[in-house]
Amino acid sequence: MTDTSTSTGFHKAALTPREALLFEAGVKLGGVFHQFVGMPVAPETAEGLARTIERAVRLQPFVTDVRVTVEPSRGGPVGEGIFAYRYLTPEMMRVEVTLQDGATTVVACLDHRVDLQYPLMSVLTVVEDPGDPRTSRAAP
Repeated sequence: MTDTSTSTGFHKAALTPREALLFEAGVKLGGVFHQFVGMPVAPETAEGLARTIERAVRLQPFVTDVRVTVEPSRGGPVGEGIFAYRYLTPEMMRVEVTLQDGATTVVACLDHRVDLQYPLMSVLTVVEDPGDPRTSRAAP
């Protein structure tokens, strides 16, 4: 038998902390992608934009760390004219988010995959401390 309780109680389904954090990681990375793509960005503003995204994501539940890199040089042409500017595209972003609930930690990433020509969200690691009583499982 598997313990399907979650310490958060946010979900109607019986989720383990691991399952809930994986879901939350997807929500946070999807939020970054859909909220910030299209923002005006330049080499001199990229660092500030990255820190702003980090601060916004850190406000969300379970987030213990977030690292954002914005590389404007990976985007398309700036354009022409006095109002020309580059805007944030998926190719420019790399976001890594760490979430923790009790003894469970999930690290997930949003990174543009050149081989897929796609901004892929992926789970990098899932760690559950077996010595922590919050992750102990009942015997079958």
